[in-house]
Amino acid sequence: SSNSRRIKMQSTSNANQRIARIAAHLLPPNSQMMEGRSSNLGWENCRAKGASPGFKVAILGAAGGIGQPLSMLMKMNPLVSVLHLYDVVNTLGVTADISHMDTGAVVRGFLGKEKLDEALIGMDLVIIPAGVPRKPGMTRDDLFNINAGIVKTLCEGIARCCPRAIVNLISNPVNSTV
Repeated sequence: SSNSRRIKMQSTSNANQRIARIAAHLLPPNSQMMEGRSSNLGWENCRAKGASPGFKVAILGAAGGIGQPLSMLMKMNPLVSVLHLYDVVNTLGVTADISHMDTGAVVRGFLGKEKLDEALIGMDLVIIPAGVPRKPGMTRDDLFNINAGIVKTLCEGIARCCPRAIVNLISNPVNSTV
């Protein structure tokens, strides 16, 4: 029994250490501005400096078959305070649908390549379901050739606008696009 209590305390301690490492990852660096960027793209807009509680989450590819239900699930998550939905097509319709859900998360939609940076500023978590689905007769190499370019563009935006964000990539083929 004392052994089981000791194991439980170690487990709790390990969980607390993991949470502390994740929280430290979300803190902004010493630099207040990213070099070469305008003031609206600075770290002062980052939630990690103490704006609203909860996580700021961006879903890149929100209008797709995976992005739409994922957007709904993230909107229902009580840990999410801001949800940015980005895609190159139909994002505004998805945003309108998701906005009707009665939760505390604020939802904004971003449509088109020129809005990528705006969608990513200050995000804590970026989820990427973007990409084309595999069609009949398409090889994994064909799929990679298409989706790798999409993922590259999105990751360059992440590096510019929220380099300390946690990134969750679910674009196929995952083992190659990572």
